[in-house]
Amino acid sequence: MIRIDSPRNDRVKELVRLRRRNARDEAGLILVEGYREVRRALDHGVRPSALYYAPPLFQGTNEPGLIARCREAGADLFECAETVFRKLSYRDRPDGLLLVAPQIRLGLDDLRLPPAPLLLVCERIEKPGNLGTMLRSADAAGTDAVLVCDGCTDIHNPNTVRASVGALFTRPVVEAATAEALPWLRARGVQIVAAAPAADRLHTEADLTGPVALVVGAEQYGLTDPWLAGADTRVRIPMCGDCDSLNVAAAATILLFEAVRQRHPGATRRSSDG
Repeated sequence: MIRIDSPRNDRVKELVRLRRRNARDEAGLILVEGYREVRRALDHGVRPSALYYAPPLFQGTNEPGLIARCREAGADLFECAETVFRKLSYRDRPDGLLLVAPQIRLGLDDLRLPPAPLLLVCERIEKPGNLGTMLRSADAAGTDAVLVCDGCTDIHNPNTVRASVGALFTRPVVEAATAEALPWLRARGVQIVAAAPAADRLHTEADLTGPVALVVGAEQYGLTDPWLAGADTRVRIPMCGDCDSLNVAAAATILLFEAVRQRHPGATRRSSDG
């Protein structure tokens, strides 16, 4: 364990630099901040390279056990003064844990899907918070994989990790171009269901029980022509107020849980009864 007391330490400067996408991509690293996020990363096989921690900021009693897990997994440990950790943190209320690990780099051919997979496709999502929320919903819905197509924000953005509450690590997430993802889905017999506000069909009217990919696009412009033209079905979520569209993460969650309702009706009844 190495102690860092100065905010001007070279390691601190390097970690602050990793907040920028080009620096993260150049180093091939991801920053994972927060107890739940770090725990989920470890639970799902992430191999940490370093852990920075500040005991004065801990919010419970489980942090020492997590630090021990990181040590056992081969991470270098750096205990930080509170002032140092606050400089490292990108949160308003840091809880004293920041993990550095290799980036997730999966390709479409790395996916091993069941016979009737449920997939979420996110095209040109601009805000890391929205992407992270969709990853969290995808995990809750038991999605088999998430495809991030033509991404405007990257999956390794610290705010994506934060908004996902670590769900980035619980489901396979693949970054791919639309031109690559569309034929890949078709070759595997996956029904492509595109969300489009102008669609004639309601989302509850589509059969989502077989192999299906639910596709959502950027809030301002929606899905691009390749997805709309290549979809097997276009669906819309009914809007009863003055607004003509939903936040993309909210729309994705509604679509995902309609699929859950159709595929696992008993599970949704138990959940609502509880």
